[in-house]
Amino acid sequence: MNKTKKDISAHIDSLPEELHQDIKHLDKIISEIMVGHSRVLWEGTLWGGTQQEIIGYGDYTINLSRGKKSEWFMIGLAIQKNYISIYVNAVEDKQYVAEKYRSKLGKVKVGKSSISFKCLDDLDMDTLKKVVSIARGQSVSPS
Repeated sequence: MNKTKKDISAHIDSLPEELHQDIKHLDKIISEIMVGHSRVLWEGTLWGGTQQEIIGYGDYTINLSRGKKSEWFMIGLAIQKNYISIYVNAVEDKQYVAEKYRSKLGKVKVGKSSISFKCLDDLDMDTLKKVVSIARGQSVSPS
């Protein structure tokens, strides 16, 4: 995945109509919480070999194996084939934040650092705001 210089508003406007308003709303909420951090469209091949376009908020460096480092985003927002995904690269109390707040996020599927859902009505917005706020303040891997 690589950062692009593409206009995020144009990207959102180009999305399928049935998801456009949900992504626009989520982008507004995440942008307000992540004020002062970068907001960049990332493109490329994600894990599993799928081509992705992800709006990334905030930057941090991942320590990879053999001393290598890579840039990544604190929060990511993307459309998948059948759902919307929010990636949360943060921990609290040595636990991935998405997993920690799983039971409060609503009717969603949660991975270690991902929250996926079909529509905004499935997502508890107050909990999402809390999760994004936690990520704004920290983004490290659990020890």
